[in-house]
Order: sequence, then C-alpha cells, then structure tokens
Amino acid sequence: MKNMQQLMKQAKKMQDDMMKAQEELGNKTVEGSAGGGVVTAVVTGHKLVQAINIKPEAVDPEDVEMLQDLVLAAVNDAMKKVDEMTAASMGKYTKGMNMPGLF
Repeated sequence: MKNMQQLMKQAKKMQDDMMKAQEELGNKTVEGSAGGGVVTAVVTGHKLVQAINIKPEAVDPEDVEMLQDLVLAAVNDAMKKVDEMTAASMGKYTKGMNMPGLF
C-alpha cells in the first residue's frame, strides 16, 4: 500500500510540474521571420500571434502576393519555433511515454 501512495504522490508532482511548465510556455515568446527579416511575427508559447512587423521595403503595391507570402512564412516560422520550444520544455515529462497528440 505504501508503494501505491508513493506512486500517487509522484504522479501528482509530475502533473503539477507539467502544469507549471505549460503556464511558463504561455509567458514566453518567439519571433519568426521571412525575407531576411523584413517581416517578423511574434508568437506566444500558446501559439497566439502577438505582433506582425513589416518593414516599409516589404510593401510593394504592385506585388501584394509577395507580402502575403512573407507574412505567412514568418508566422509559420514562429509556430515551428514554438513547437520546438514546447518539445524541449515538455519533453522531459513525456520522455519514454507513448502519448500521441498530447503536445
């Protein structure tokens, strides 16, 4: 019975640690960029876009599609960085566990 109590205590601590790590991810931001930095996107660890910055040289009224592509590429770059940050932060809790779709 003592082993079961100890196991439950460890599971509770792991759950608390994971919740704290998820909260900390939400307070972190990453920046993705495209076009050599003419377009940047700032995204939180919870994948909320906080800012899109576009330098004037990226704006060409004759080529709006290029600007759209740059914005999309910058956001996708930032989202990829969030995924990497999440994997690094949460991976220590899920290492060795097969839980598809958890993170």
